Amino acid sequence: MADKEANVFVIDVCRSMAKCHQGREQSDLDFTLQYVWDKVSGIVQTGRKTLQCGIVAMGSDRTENNMQNEDGYSNIAVIQPIAQILLPELQRLPKLLKPSNTPESQRDLLSGIIIGVDLILKHCKHLKYKKRLTVCTNGVGLLDDDQLQAVADQIKEEGIELIVLGIDFDDPEYGFKEEDKPAEKAKNEEALRELAEGSGGMFGTMQEAAEGLSRPEVKVTRPTPTYRGVLRLGDPENYDTALAIEVERYFKVSVRKPPTASSFAIKQDTSASDLANVEQHFQYTVKNENEVDGRQPVERDDLAKGYEYGRTAVYISQADENITKLETYSSYDILGFIPVENIERYMIIDNTTMLVPQKGNDKAAFALSSFTHALYELGSVAVARFVKKDMAEPAITLLSPLVEPDYECLIENTLPFAEDIRTYRFPPLDKVLTVSGKALKEHRNLPNDDLLQSMSDFVDSMSLIEGEEELLPMDDTFSPVLHTIEGAIKYRAIHPDQALPPKPELFSNYSHQPTHLQEAAKPALDRLIKAADVKKVPPKVKGRKRYREAEKPLSGLDIGALFKKENRPRTISADNAIPEFKQQFENPDDEGKIRNAVKQMQSIVEKLVTDSFGDQNYAQAVEMLSVVREEMKELEFPEIWTELMDGIKKKLKEGRLGGDRREWWYRVRMARLGLIEETEAKSGEVYPGGASKEEAQKFWRLDD
Repeated sequence: MADKEANVFVIDVCRSMAKCHQGREQSDLDFTLQYVWDKVSGIVQTGRKTLQCGIVAMGSDRTENNMQNEDGYSNIAVIQPIAQILLPELQRLPKLLKPSNTPESQRDLLSGIIIGVDLILKHCKHLKYKKRLTVCTNGVGLLDDDQLQAVADQIKEEGIELIVLGIDFDDPEYGFKEEDKPAEKAKNEEALRELAEGSGGMFGTMQEAAEGLSRPEVKVTRPTPTYRGVLRLGDPENYDTALAIEVERYFKVSVRKPPTASSFAIKQDTSASDLANVEQHFQYTVKNENEVDGRQPVERDDLAKGYEYGRTAVYISQADENITKLETYSSYDILGFIPVENIERYMIIDNTTMLVPQKGNDKAAFALSSFTHALYELGSVAVARFVKKDMAEPAITLLSPLVEPDYECLIENTLPFAEDIRTYRFPPLDKVLTVSGKALKEHRNLPNDDLLQSMSDFVDSMSLIEGEEELLPMDDTFSPVLHTIEGAIKYRAIHPDQALPPKPELFSNYSHQPTHLQEAAKPALDRLIKAADVKKVPPKVKGRKRYREAEKPLSGLDIGALFKKENRPRTISADNAIPEFKQQFENPDDEGKIRNAVKQMQSIVEKLVTDSFGDQNYAQAVEMLSVVREEMKELEFPEIWTELMDGIKKKLKEGRLGGDRREWWYRVRMARLGLIEETEAKSGEVYPGGASKEEAQKFWRLDD
């Protein structure tokens, strides 16, 4: 279980926070809130009940705190007590955190910090909490430093982590210094620095904090064991020579996926929230001709489990399943050892876990360390059978040694099944094999020395390492998809009506090469283009296909013309229907030839459906129809397509396609092979013979 955390933000909202400084277009408060919103929305996004947050407005127009009856604590309001913040509370906060009309001379900075400390202590009491207090201020106005040391001692004694972020505060390490700083602000800044250092906290400038928002925060997860048991080699129950080591299993590397979208509906009663979760209800039915709609509803408990075998659902009873189910027990057994060089890369690309000795067990630690070093020194890995819990499916795993100066463990990868592996064969890249089996080392499809050298120089010129500096270090490599989606969710939660901000510059480095590197690589790229004899492919000619001239190949050799016969037969064979149909439209200047080709395709489709045993030929018939429709759409002959579909529909209704073929008609509809509508013209005009939307919808009805 995650530790309890209490986070309190003390935010300065006095009148001077509405001003802009240092050439910023944002006010000081808006500049501060972009950091606060990022942190608070991140807390909300976790959904953890143990991660709680409170907010104190310092310098507000109203006074609302536990010490409001005492002197010096006016104009300080607790606008959010420490609690789990949900989306409704989060969207309420921007309306409350606005610049006030209270001058900075009427609020005490130290008093605001004391209210934040008091809020934490009253909520956490003496329970175990991680306590953090973040103070955001411009540092101007009143700061009574008489109790400064006492407050610092109390913060340190209570274990509260204090973070002070000042707007335009000087920070030599970050490299920022405000010129012509008022004396009052400089004095307050020094006092806040003493408070942070005296309590063991952190002190910094808001500029550095705002800049760090573009860098995703790495979340440290608490390790949780996924298995506790014995790693065995042999049978320790019957043999003294067997090996048994108490181990624990933890995640090491796991794929993290971006958050998925949820389904919501607008609530009619918007008193609490505008949205409500969509509840899903499932209804199961079976075919029954005696019912009105041919379907009879059944309860889920009345259904039997079945497994898909091809297109057939195979039923299995609970008794039969219990017999066939493999009885397993929680265990981790080593089956054997293989050399590490026999391991292919694809075997270890899944999630990774690690095996470590049982905590506090010195005997297990020595035994696992010896076993790990033996594998490492022999260059071997272990193959094991792992059952996570009783009656779970066994998995075959690969255990590899990881030996570092201060850490040792076994790395576990689950091996894939043979069915998961797809083997593809490609021709060799360094030679060309002739029909007779002769290997040619020189060929027009093989790179020569000049091309190889040019490519090598081009790759070297794009190196992301300049001297000892890396342009894209591993520490700055994050998942753009994951963090962009999370950032968009957090921003939209606070600003539901505003456009999303541009992506951080850090993420743009993943898709755009540095400008100076592009310039440096241009000479090598030019040499590579010349050596590879790269030619620009002319753009495709736009316009209506029926008036288009055939494009000439760059080589000047028209392969199609070599196989073209002047008096070739115009009959389309059923075995090669689609290619032969497309060949009819190389020069579609004769409408009669087009109609003849479409008629032949119609006959082939009808024969396929008529001769189909069940749904055996349905997919092929649908594919042929889709090709015909696409050609008629490009040639702008919607009337020919309409004639074809009307003919097929008529025969279907009359049962002349081998009986009841309504299932095939349903597949045609799902493939959206209806009438070509007027609005489908690519040129933006209206098809002269296209169907209206009403006609296209009416066409699918078989009861007309």
